[in-house]
Amino acid sequence: MNKILYVVVALAALTTGILLFIQFNQQPKPEHALFYEQARDIKPFVMTDHNSNKFTNQQLIGKWSWVFFGYTSCPDVCPTTLQELNFVYKDMQNIANNTQVILVSVDPKRDTTERLGDYIKYFNKEFIALNGGHDVLFPFARNLGLMYAMNDGERAKNNTYTVDHSASIVLINPKGKISAIFQPHQVLGRLPIVEGEKLLSDFSKIVKLSSGV
Repeated sequence: MNKILYVVVALAALTTGILLFIQFNQQPKPEHALFYEQARDIKPFVMTDHNSNKFTNQQLIGKWSWVFFGYTSCPDVCPTTLQELNFVYKDMQNIANNTQVILVSVDPKRDTTERLGDYIKYFNKEFIALNGGHDVLFPFARNLGLMYAMNDGERAKNNTYTVDHSASIVLINPKGKISAIFQPHQVLGRLPIVEGEKLLSDFSKIVKLSSGV
C-alpha cells in the first residue's frame, strides 16, 4: 500500500509540475524588457531616503520597485524619465497596487537629503529618492547591471560637473529580486528614454507570470 501511495503522490506532483510548466509557457512573454525567468538576487545594501530614513533590502520586500539612476543636476534624461514614470504611475498601480518608484542618486557630493526631497516631490510625492556613498553605489550599480561614471574635469571645482549613467530602469519583484531591466530605445537625435506604453505592457505580463495567473 505504501508503494502505491508513493507512486500516486509522485504522479500527482509530476502532473502538477507539467501543468504549471505548460501554463507558464502559454503566458505572453515580455517583448521589450530583458526578463529574468530566474530572478537575480540583490546583495545587502544600506542607503538613506529623502526623508532621512534608512533604506535597505527590507524596504523592497512586498513591493514592485522601479529603480532608476540619476541626479538632481541632470539636464535631460533624469527629469524626462521621471516625468514619464509619473505619467504612467497610476496605470502601474492599476496593474499592481504595491508599486514604488525609486531614484538612486549617483551624485552624493551635491545631492543632499534635502535637495533630493525637493527634487523628487516635484515629480510625484509618492516617489522615493535615495543617496549613499560611492562605496555603496558602485557595488549596487554592478549588482543591478547598471553603470555610472563621474566626469571630474576642471569645472568640478565649481560643482558644474556632470555624471554619466545608465538610462535603463530596473524592475525588482516583491521578493526583493531583480525581475527585469527596461532599456531605452536608442534613436539618433532623441533622448534615450524608456517609453511608458512599452513599460506598462511588459509590466502587466511580468506580474501575471510572477503570480502564475
